[in-house]
Amino acid sequence: MSSPRPHTVTAAGMAPAPQLSGNSLPMQALRAQIGRIARCGAPVAIRGESGTGKELAARAIHAQGARAGFPFIAVNCGAIPEALMEAEFFGCRPGAYTGARHERQGLFQAAHGGSLLLDEVDDLPLAMQVKLLRVLQERRVRKLGGSADEAVDVRILCASQHGLARGVAAGTFRQDLFYRLNVIELALPPLRERRGDLQVLCEVILARLAPGQAVSLAPPVLAALAAYAFPGNVRELENVLERALAFADGGVIALDGLALPSAAG
Repeated sequence: MSSPRPHTVTAAGMAPAPQLSGNSLPMQALRAQIGRIARCGAPVAIRGESGTGKELAARAIHAQGARAGFPFIAVNCGAIPEALMEAEFFGCRPGAYTGARHERQGLFQAAHGGSLLLDEVDDLPLAMQVKLLRVLQERRVRKLGGSADEAVDVRILCASQHGLARGVAAGTFRQDLFYRLNVIELALPPLRERRGDLQVLCEVILARLAPGQAVSLAPPVLAALAAYAFPGNVRELENVLERALAFADGGVIALDGLALPSAAG
C-alpha cells in the first residue's frame, strides 16, 4: 500500500507564498480581521467559495502570528484515502500496514510548533473526526502501530466552502468537533463582491504567469471581466487570463481572447 502525501509545507527560509491581493473595502476588512486573529492562538474556521483564497488567508494568519518561524502545513482532507488517514495525520511505525517499512512522522508531528491547515475538513469521515477530536482535546498523538503518545503543539486552521455548521445540521460533521474547530470563523468574500480588485488581481496574476514580460489588457477587457460573475472566483480569473495570454498579440490581451462563458452575471 503506497502512501501519497497530498499536502504542502512552508517553513522559515523558503520563498514566500502568494499573498491576498486587492484594496477593496471587503479586502481591507479581511486583512484587519486576519491581523487580529493572528495575534491569538485559537483555532480558526475559514469559510469561502472555491477559489476565494482560503489557503492564502490561512498562510497570512500563520505569517503574522507568533508561530511564523515554524512550519505551515496544508492538507486537503478529501485527497487522502480513508485507509491511510490515520498514518498521514499521526504517523506510523514500521509494519503498521502493508508497505510501511520505516517509521514516519505524521502531519501533526511535522507541524509541531507551527500551524496545520485542514482544507475541506468537512470531507473527513466520522471515524476520523473522532480521532481528530481526541488529539485536539489531549494535544497528544499516537502513531499507527505505536504504543506511546507524544505531545504536539500545533495551531489548527481549517477551511470549508459552506461552513462547518451545515455539516453539523446534516449529521455529517460531529458537533463536539465543530465546537473545537469553529472557535473563530473567518468568511472570505467572493470575487463578485470585490470587483474593484479586478485590475490589481490581473496585474498580480499576469506578473506571475509571464514574469519579465510586458502584458497589458485592451480597453474593453476589464469591463468585460467586471460584468462576469466568476463563480470560480480568483482561481477562475487566473484560468481565464492564462488562456487569454496564449492568444495575446504583441503582449496585449484582447476581448476575443477571453472566451468568457456566455452566462455572465
